Amino acid sequence: MNLLTYILVYPIIWCISILPFRVLYIISDFFFFIIYHIIGYRKKVVYDNLKLVFPEKTSKELVIISKKSIHHFIDIFIEMIKSFTISKKEIDKRYVYKNIDLVNNLYNDGKSAILTGSHYANWEWILSIPSFVKYKGYAAYTKVNNPYFDNAILKSRGRFGVNLKQTSKIISEIQHNNDNNIQSLYGLLSDQSPLLSKTHYWNEFFGVKVPIHTGTEMLAKKYDLNVIFMDVKKIKRGYYETTFSLITNEASKHPDYELTDIFIDKVEKQVRNQPEYYFWTHKRFKHKNKAPK
Repeated sequence: MNLLTYILVYPIIWCISILPFRVLYIISDFFFFIIYHIIGYRKKVVYDNLKLVFPEKTSKELVIISKKSIHHFIDIFIEMIKSFTISKKEIDKRYVYKNIDLVNNLYNDGKSAILTGSHYANWEWILSIPSFVKYKGYAAYTKVNNPYFDNAILKSRGRFGVNLKQTSKIISEIQHNNDNNIQSLYGLLSDQSPLLSKTHYWNEFFGVKVPIHTGTEMLAKKYDLNVIFMDVKKIKRGYYETTFSLITNEASKHPDYELTDIFIDKVEKQVRNQPEYYFWTHKRFKHKNKAPK
């Protein structure tokens, strides 16, 4: 069944992928109309999330942001499909790194680094970074149940030099590289809600107390990794700029959870600037009433 599904669906994905961007965005506009106005997919989730974190905004303002957010979400899905066949020349034109020297200068320190960020703007196309840095690049990803699609995704996302590792195996990869002095850059997104059973830390995100991932901080301290934040900005449809900032190059000197708080603060500032480009379809605040007293 997995093979049959792949044989039937993948050619369609590939054919869509080779279309020019102007056609892809017409497709995105069509699906936005269907998904937002007819199906109403995650419409209430997005609106409720926005209402929770922006109580000062009017209903009209929240609806406008909600529409833009879902439209952007569909654009990202289309851009993910485009990733299967996009050329290096095209992605380099559309995804620009403003201060890549910061990352390369840290490489000269002799340490590996974590590149951390959020589900904001376009986080997928950061996979083009290996040709601009000296590090060996890795990214954590969630394995797809269909092995044929999983292999296609690995091949697609790895075309520009990133080594994708299942989230469950990224720690062992860091350990291996650390033991063998392989200087590496690890891409980790840390803004989603962790399982309550694996929650170690709660704090406020947009004024709401929620469980927060602390894996980046834990790894940085254990393996003495530099921590870099990627701030992605959407310039216009299909065009992005990423600016890097150093969170720390001395992780062990920070009190527990301080690095996590710095990260959350950076994400919040990023999102407040243009909230329509955040991943509001995710139920980020589903555990808001479960914080320990």
